[in-house]
Amino acid sequence: MTKQEAMKRAKKLRAEINDLRYRYHVLDDPKVSDDVYDSLSRELRALEQRFPEIRDPDSPIERVGGKPLDKFQKVKHEIPVLSLNDAFSEEELAAWEKRIKKLLPESEKIEYFSELKLDGLAVSLIYKDGKFVSGATRGDGKIGEDITQNLKTIHTIPLTLDSPFPKKLEVRGEGIMTKSVWQALNEKNAAAGKPLFANTRNAAAGSLRQLDPKLAAERRLDFYAWDIAQLEGWPKKPTTHAEEHALLRKFGFKVEKHDQISKNLDEVKEFIKKIEKAREHFDFGTDGVVTSVNNVALHPRLGVVGKAPRYMVAFKYPPEKATTVVRDIVVNVGRTGALTPLAMLAPVTVAGSTISKATLHNMDMILQKGIRIGDTVVIQKAGDVIPEVVEPLPKLRTGKERKFYMPKNCPVCGYRVEQRTLGTGKEKSTAFYCANPKCPAKNRRFLQHFVNALEIYTVGPKILDRFKEEGLISDAADLFTLKKEDIESLVRFGEKSAENIVKSIHVHKSVPLSRFIMALGILHAGEQTAFDLAQTFGTLNKLRNASLEELNAIENIGDVVAASVHGYFKDPQNQKFIARLLERGVHVQSAEKIVKSHKLKNLKILVTGTLGTLSRDEAKKLVMEHGGDWVSSVSKNTDYLVVGENPGSKFGKAEKLGVKIIDEKQFLRLLGRN
Repeated sequence: MTKQEAMKRAKKLRAEINDLRYRYHVLDDPKVSDDVYDSLSRELRALEQRFPEIRDPDSPIERVGGKPLDKFQKVKHEIPVLSLNDAFSEEELAAWEKRIKKLLPESEKIEYFSELKLDGLAVSLIYKDGKFVSGATRGDGKIGEDITQNLKTIHTIPLTLDSPFPKKLEVRGEGIMTKSVWQALNEKNAAAGKPLFANTRNAAAGSLRQLDPKLAAERRLDFYAWDIAQLEGWPKKPTTHAEEHALLRKFGFKVEKHDQISKNLDEVKEFIKKIEKAREHFDFGTDGVVTSVNNVALHPRLGVVGKAPRYMVAFKYPPEKATTVVRDIVVNVGRTGALTPLAMLAPVTVAGSTISKATLHNMDMILQKGIRIGDTVVIQKAGDVIPEVVEPLPKLRTGKERKFYMPKNCPVCGYRVEQRTLGTGKEKSTAFYCANPKCPAKNRRFLQHFVNALEIYTVGPKILDRFKEEGLISDAADLFTLKKEDIESLVRFGEKSAENIVKSIHVHKSVPLSRFIMALGILHAGEQTAFDLAQTFGTLNKLRNASLEELNAIENIGDVVAASVHGYFKDPQNQKFIARLLERGVHVQSAEKIVKSHKLKNLKILVTGTLGTLSRDEAKKLVMEHGGDWVSSVSKNTDYLVVGENPGSKFGKAEKLGVKIIDEKQFLRLLGRN
């Protein structure tokens, strides 16, 4: 970037930041999130640092102890450090309250206690006879790391408690770094050419996990206590969470002052809104509000599910956003031939991650949002979700931005691109597809899908690529012609590995009809649809000759899916591919009618965790045998989530959506088994 370009960009940034600041502070009308404001300010600050001569005095950004360890020792928590289920809307808060009220008598009045969710590192402190003896990170909730020496460098952690004190005390709290300290640290690192910390949480966590306590001491960390996990040898234990906070203050701990007792959920919501407006002024990071049932006696009755207590919930504020520039828009070709636009971004840090790409989903979205190549855009990332472009900032345009058009030819093979209309009504959308059935990109992804669907796990993506490069295969049908000597002659392939690959392919030559249908990669035909088709038609020949009317008549298959399946089997290229598979020895088994009853008819069921007596495949078979729909992800339409040991993220999502959660015994009772 030249000095001239920097001056023009800085001028536009100052105007945009001033406008946003005026709207927020004067009109009380925040047009965008604080994250966007901060992101634009960071860009302006970086420009002024790079080109000091373009600085403007009226710029909006002017307003503002022990021996090093070799490694940390593992520590087992006597009482697990639980995680919290999240809520991202008032509706999810209401669903949480509804769930806990079901577990309590109707006459039970619930009082709530709300406090800030601090953005730092959760730690546990152990005191015996008034002396601080050890401290550890949360870790996985059961096992943490001993960071006692680093915690001793934090001045807000008392090393001894004033008398009177309990015989044993375990305090849970948050190790944090204030924003002012974080900023000073980053400025120091920048001057020294060292990496910068993405946010205060990363800075706090990184500081507390320094092997040298002297380095931790230099970071000037802080600590806020928020819970008492153990209290022994104390005359009167707290009866409410509010009393626990009061007792922590009495013991000499720093407790964040922004908290509130609420008589109902409406008061909780008001507190959340109040904190959302005030939190930008806090000198520490807070990404939400933790609300708990205030009466401690009710906690055991409400219990814990998985790794999260039912009596607490964390309301999270909107995901972190940032601004950056769309350098280009490229197109990826999927295994069905669908073209998906992808924004190539100037790298920017969002939610602790450096983002350089973001999905644009489809052409309809690009047109609807008016995104152009060269635009400054707002992007957001929530947790592990793929980053997305929220909106462009048109006021920052220079006139050099370019509109994006879908290519007329496939960017991989050069074949023509077809425009298709999917869905009807509100779900209607326009999609673009490479029309070449032999497109290399399309074929590569299809190959990977095919071997996974047939469970040929010895043949991974890199092996498939190698086979294609060496000319051993051109499509999936050629896999079944491979011989051991074809493979073992390749570099890095020995006799044993070649033998295992050929054996695995041969074993999977005989395939159930439902799995074969799924392996074909028919658009909109997933596992459940493949099962329904197999159960309805029984053989591949009958399915291939099925009319559109026959497909539409299947209960769980709609117009779009029926048309896709019918079109697939009528396509000459697909007919040739299936014929090649059969010629090379693939045997498609006729489907056994396994539906024994309709006890689970129209019920959508899935499993998370490990069941005691059933494997996942056995549970799936039972669902299908009794007319149910086996689904792979949780949605508001899911009827039951069957939970075993060590449930995954599906459990938390099901709770948020109010999906009915049952255990293995309850699942078997649905089938009439005691």
